[in-house]
Amino acid sequence: MSPRNAERDLQMRERRIDQILDAAREVMAVKGIGSAGINDIAAEAKISIGNIYHYFTSKEEIFSALLKRGQVGYGKLVAELAAENGTAVEKLLKLSKAWLAADNVWTQTILLVSSRMSELTSPEEREAITGRFAANLTPLAAIFEQGIREGTLRDGDPLEHAMYFVSFMQGLVLQQVPGIRVPVALRAERVVSYFRSEKTE
Repeated sequence: MSPRNAERDLQMRERRIDQILDAAREVMAVKGIGSAGINDIAAEAKISIGNIYHYFTSKEEIFSALLKRGQVGYGKLVAELAAENGTAVEKLLKLSKAWLAADNVWTQTILLVSSRMSELTSPEEREAITGRFAANLTPLAAIFEQGIREGTLRDGDPLEHAMYFVSFMQGLVLQQVPGIRVPVALRAERVVSYFRSEKTE
């Protein structure tokens, strides 16, 4: 096989995996993790069940890959944001808006929590999930550190602030689950205000 064909096959494989993971997320948003089945995911992706098994061995493996994709993508977003020009408040506001505007973002939080707590998750997988979560706090902490230097964000441990921010956002997006949505507007500006320095309020 030529290098060009190998690269094309790899790209096709990556696109198909993304197609399956996108379908899994949509199915999960409607049926939940427990009720979602391989047949549902295949139907949503418009491919055969056999084709699903060509890429994944189980529903659990699909959701594990979906969670990893979300964690890696979020980590890349925050790292790029931390490296951008602009104030810490601007960066935190941009991140908050992106988080609240994302479709079905609550599914990622449910996946994260359930995977870390499930007895079906191996110790190695649980450690990897927690490791990615912790690593993603680092660039966010850098934004808080910048804000403390600028005098616009509250004094304190930047990593601790990052943990509070993520936990705050996760709690908010869980109120957006269809069927139990709380009719209260979620505003990024309000989120950021809780972390602003009292000197700038």
